[in-house]
Amino acid sequence: MQVEGIPQQRALGRAVRELRARRGLSQEQLGFAAGLHRNYVGAIERGVLNPTFGTLLKLQRGLALPLSEVLEVYERQLRDGPQGR
Repeated sequence: MQVEGIPQQRALGRAVRELRARRGLSQEQLGFAAGLHRNYVGAIERGVLNPTFGTLLKLQRGLALPLSEVLEVYERQLRDGPQGR
């Protein structure tokens, strides 16, 4: 059984996945760079976890992007939904 996250969590997950793909990173590579387990990165991308601010900071460091860019992509994903890629 797959648990569905709230729309904001799913939008954040799509944003992380989009940014990770743009950087050419696997979930494992992002997890290593961010100090997170690859399964945790996958759960965030699926929208089943609500990461803390500290985790968001780890992700932005792993992506080598400013947090503002992560949030910008999140806001677009939230506005446009899953089809707005």
